[in-house]
Amino acid sequence: MSWGMNAATGRALTDLDHIRQSVQRILATPLGTRLARRTFGAMAAEQIDLPLHAVTLQKTRAAAVMALRRWEPRLRLTRVDFIIGDKPGSAFADLTAERVDGSRIESVRLTVPVRGGTA
Repeated sequence: MSWGMNAATGRALTDLDHIRQSVQRILATPLGTRLARRTFGAMAAEQIDLPLHAVTLQKTRAAAVMALRRWEPRLRLTRVDFIIGDKPGSAFADLTAERVDGSRIESVRLTVPVRGGTA
């Protein structure tokens, strides 16, 4: 069982909630914005404002996969999609993955805000 801290409340988070918070933080953080960790984050945040077509979606997926492979080793991604939210400027990452941090592999699905929304 993995433990962590909720970034907003300071309370304990376990397992999937901690992974969800980690994924959201990785995808919503633009590269180069963390002083001590310039390579932390993903280019996915910058891609969201580009014209919505197949090339942009593919670049955004690739950026998310590269960042999550590097910064979230508890997941092995099997599918990545992005959903445009109802509110202007909001977007969500919809991920299907396998958790590989426990004694057995477990399939999970996460939907996390990347911009302007809450999951």
